[in-house]
Amino acid sequence: MDVKTIAMKEIGIQIAFLISGTFGAILMVGKNSANNIQQTILSIIGGMTSANYLTPIVVEFANLQNEKIQNGIAFIIGFLGLKLVEVVSDKLLNKIK
Repeated sequence: MDVKTIAMKEIGIQIAFLISGTFGAILMVGKNSANNIQQTILSIIGGMTSANYLTPIVVEFANLQNEKIQNGIAFIIGFLGLKLVEVVSDKLLNKIK
């Protein structure tokens, strides 16, 4: 691994998940045909970050070892973006209460 990849992993960025999530988010934005550039950018960033930080949780929880499946999960999470974050946080908060 090169220095940039190691540095990114140290701050929690996994390139494969980020890229997969980006394409999922772009597909979702295209599906919703957002006309507002600010909403489009925020949706893509939301999908990217959701994929980057939620995919490892899903992968660990489901014990998925195959890298192709992990990247597919990242794509789906990127596609669902902030809606998935909403659902997951609601479920977790309901368990805590």
